[in-house]
Amino acid sequence: MIDLRSDTVSQPTDAMRHVIANAPVGDDVYGDDPTVNDLEAFAADLLGKDAAMFVPTGTQSNLCGLMAHCQRGDEYIVGDHAHTYSYEAGGAAVLGSIQPQPVRMLESGMIDLDHVRNVVKADDHHFARSRLLCVENTTNGKAIPLAELKDGAAVADHFNLSYHLDGARVFNAVVELDTTPATLVAPFDSISICLSKGLGAPIGSILVGNTEVIAGARKWRKMLGGGWRQAGLLAAAGRYALENNIDRLADDHHNAQRLADALAEIDGIDVVERNTNMAFANFSAAIAASPLQGVAAFGAAMKDHSVLLSMQEGTTRLVTHIGISEADIDTVIAAIRSSLAS
Repeated sequence: MIDLRSDTVSQPTDAMRHVIANAPVGDDVYGDDPTVNDLEAFAADLLGKDAAMFVPTGTQSNLCGLMAHCQRGDEYIVGDHAHTYSYEAGGAAVLGSIQPQPVRMLESGMIDLDHVRNVVKADDHHFARSRLLCVENTTNGKAIPLAELKDGAAVADHFNLSYHLDGARVFNAVVELDTTPATLVAPFDSISICLSKGLGAPIGSILVGNTEVIAGARKWRKMLGGGWRQAGLLAAAGRYALENNIDRLADDHHNAQRLADALAEIDGIDVVERNTNMAFANFSAAIAASPLQGVAAFGAAMKDHSVLLSMQEGTTRLVTHIGISEADIDTVIAAIRSSLAS
C-alpha cells in the first residue's frame, strides 16, 4: 500500500532495525539503560537545552511538560485548534487539573498574541493563574517563522509565563525554514519532539528543557504509566532517526509539492495548499463529475489501487513521509485518474 493518511504510518528502515537489534539496554526506571541515556543527552544537545526525557508518545510528552510547568488550578494558553487542546483527550484538564484558555490562531499557525494579551488573568483569587503559553510548530504542516516564535517568547516573558512548544513535527519546520534545531527552539522553556512521524522511528517522543522542568516531568511520567524498562531498543531507533533522518525531510516536502502540482492538473480537484510534507485538496467536484457515489466510494476505489487516503467531505489532507518515493507519487496520480474514470 502507498499510505498517504499520515506520516505516523512510516516504517523503520532496515538500517534502523539493525541498530534496534543490537542496542545495549538496561532498566531505564533505575536510569541504567545506556541507550536511553545516550538518546536523551544527544537530543538535549541537538536542541541546545540542558536535559531530555524519552517517553512513549507525544501526548504523554506534552502532558508531562504541561504538568511540570503548571500546578492544579493553573491555566495554560493555547491555540483554539492546537493538538494539545483539541486532540489529546483533554488530558491537561482531566489529569493535570490545568484549565485551558484557547485563543485564536493566525493563518501562519501562530497563536494571536493580541488575543493572548487580552486573556492573561490578573493576579486575583477569583481566577485560574495564567502560567504557560503553548505553541505548536508545525501546524497543518505550516512552519511558523522564527520571528513569530520570538514574539511569543517576548509576550510570555512580559506576563511571567513559561513557554512550551508542541514540536511534534518541529524538524519539518527546521528544514522548511533552513535553520538549525537549536535556533528554532531557543525561545522555549520546554519542547516536545516526535520521533515516529517523518523521522521514521517506530515509537517515541522526547521532552526537552531545562534541568528543573525535566526533573519535574519525570515524576509525572512515572505517575502516567510512562516508566519503562529496557527501552534502549526503542531509543536506538530514535537516536538513529535524529542522526540520519532530519535532512531527508526535504524529500518529503519535495514529494508533497510534486503531489500538489499533479493534483492541480486534474479537472475538478482544488488544491488548497501545500505546507511542508502535507498537501490539502478538495476532491468534491471531481468526484461529483465521475461515476463514483461520494468520497467514500472514491476512497474505496483508491484502496483497490493500493493507495490509502483519509478522504473527507471538503478538504482532504495527504501526507508524504519516509515511505513515499517520487515514483509512488506518479502511481498515486495515475490511480486517482483511473478511479475518477471508473
